[in-house]
Amino acid sequence: MRAVFPFSAIVGQDDMKTALLIAAVDRSIGGVMVFGDRGTGKSTAVRGLASLLPSLRVVGGCAYRCDPDAPPVCVEGCAARAGRSAKIETVPTPVVDLPLGATEDRVVGALDLERALTRGEKAFEPGLLARANRGFLYIDEVNLLEDHLVDLLLDVAASGENVVEREGLSVRHPARFVLVGSGNPEEGELRPQLLDRFGLSVEVTTPTDLPARIEVVKRRDAFDRDPDSFVAHWAAEDAKVRKQVADAQARLVDVATPDSVLEAGAKLCIALGADGLRGELTLLRAARALAALDGAREVTLSHLRRVAPMALRHRLRRNPLDDVGSTPRIARAMDDLGLA
Repeated sequence: MRAVFPFSAIVGQDDMKTALLIAAVDRSIGGVMVFGDRGTGKSTAVRGLASLLPSLRVVGGCAYRCDPDAPPVCVEGCAARAGRSAKIETVPTPVVDLPLGATEDRVVGALDLERALTRGEKAFEPGLLARANRGFLYIDEVNLLEDHLVDLLLDVAASGENVVEREGLSVRHPARFVLVGSGNPEEGELRPQLLDRFGLSVEVTTPTDLPARIEVVKRRDAFDRDPDSFVAHWAAEDAKVRKQVADAQARLVDVATPDSVLEAGAKLCIALGADGLRGELTLLRAARALAALDGAREVTLSHLRRVAPMALRHRLRRNPLDDVGSTPRIARAMDDLGLA
């Protein structure tokens, strides 16, 4: 297996790493969108995250990795649904890449029409959405994704289910995943409907600090020269982060959220004119997940301040009379409300 650059060895880019860890702790947040310059570690961070995710307990033999502790939702291929005793297996949390050139059949799966017509059997070849179920689906250069695939992802993200219909045959299967996208804003904007599906949005830039740039080059060069030794050197740090994520997942349900924090979040969203309540829900969940990562028993205003830009910057309407970007607007609003 090809070595992956360790997550903990990434220099800087703290907002991006924090957002990915938050999404790993609470998957209901809705995923992460990372916009930034080329060569700033976006893809490296996502692939490094895969090695930090806790393993999943799954029903053995199920192509969709159904949870044996949850009610069966798999229509076909899952022994638990048929009432038979199922073997329980432990597998890595999937992190699946969706290439820009992928066909629709590769993404959603394909029905074997010849087998269906000649033998009367409904044969289904699961696609990338099936592989990503209960895991992460990563799309690099998501702003260049073809419109019909964007529409498809919007439907699946909303329902948590993938439906494939061909020539009168129909198959449906669970497809609940954390959507992670990355892209360069110079190459085109992301459709608002898809952008709204991402819980968090972060901006990454090329480091301008000389020591940081030198350290990035040194670490990358060391990894390219001897990947196995480099990964072994950072194994202890990655293990700490892996334990931090697992512990945060376990304590998340017990983290309290005081009414004062909820009130502060609502005031901030009102001040910014955020549409709907999705921003406030994401703000609450992200702050709670961050508190769990910090080992705190309750959410504080400090947690709220740290996640506010990533939870709200992509939900603000553009003001033609104000050329200030979203991030400065959020900082200004927090300052006005005494949250800064």
